[in-house]
Amino acid sequence: MAYSLRKLRLAIIKKMQFLPIKLYLESYYEYYVGKKLDLDNPIEFNQKLQWLKAYYRVPLLTQLVDKYEVREYVQKTVGVKYLNELIKVYSKTSEVSFDELPQQFVIKAVHGYHFNLIVENKDELNKIKSKLLMTKWMSKNQYTRGGLEWAYKNVTPKLIAEKYLSEMGKASINDYKFFCFNGEPKFIQVDLDRTIEHLRCFYDLGWNKIEGLTTKGIKEYKETLEKPKNYDEMVAVATKLANKFPFVRVDLYNINGNILFGEMTFYPTDGRMDFEPDEYNTTFGDYITLPSIPKGQKYITRL
Repeated sequence: MAYSLRKLRLAIIKKMQFLPIKLYLESYYEYYVGKKLDLDNPIEFNQKLQWLKAYYRVPLLTQLVDKYEVREYVQKTVGVKYLNELIKVYSKTSEVSFDELPQQFVIKAVHGYHFNLIVENKDELNKIKSKLLMTKWMSKNQYTRGGLEWAYKNVTPKLIAEKYLSEMGKASINDYKFFCFNGEPKFIQVDLDRTIEHLRCFYDLGWNKIEGLTTKGIKEYKETLEKPKNYDEMVAVATKLANKFPFVRVDLYNINGNILFGEMTFYPTDGRMDFEPDEYNTTFGDYITLPSIPKGQKYITRL
């Protein structure tokens, strides 16, 4: 009974985004993860992500989470060859003309995640339904949609159309996600078979599989993956993009030997999907060294 009342209280508080950030995020985290959060002394990986949401407000983050604006950063930092082909940029859903797009394409909203329209065959596309979906995306703000992910707060909603990516013999391409701490990649999360059965596995930087490790709700890929032939180049790209941020996840694709940038993520799954086994929540958390807030300031605003 006491637990039910507390859960109800937390459910009410998580709708009150006007509350002081510390009170709000501690309640929000406990509601979704089921663990207490002391924002004055965060220990686990996702707990430290909540701290970064609250206090790490370096303006560059806003550019890097924007799926269009980040392209300039990638081009300057590692080169244009690592960017997927951009077909079109739209400020409004009404500007989207499916007739001028190729038979296969992807449309993404730049200001959040899971805002993706993947079109393998334009002839089978429900255009009305797709336009309604994109209009819904454009009305949302990732900052208020989730748990106050600060980097997304001031991103201007846009839509981008990009080249459809595929690889011979695979239903879906592998997604290599480099967990980078203070500019150094330490772990790689690989997501596979997303169109069939989403599977996941983890490797250390030496490409040794971390057996048994996954995240809650997603099955581990039990087999061993072949190390990409240009793996060292992938590590170099991730390292350059990661800069000196306390934490960022740099997502890359490797299609027929060609490395392509995916996105940069500062709060994976909004900081509320735990690792399994549980011990890895502390293991990953230990790699994040939280910076000090400058004296007399409320937030960190510089790298």
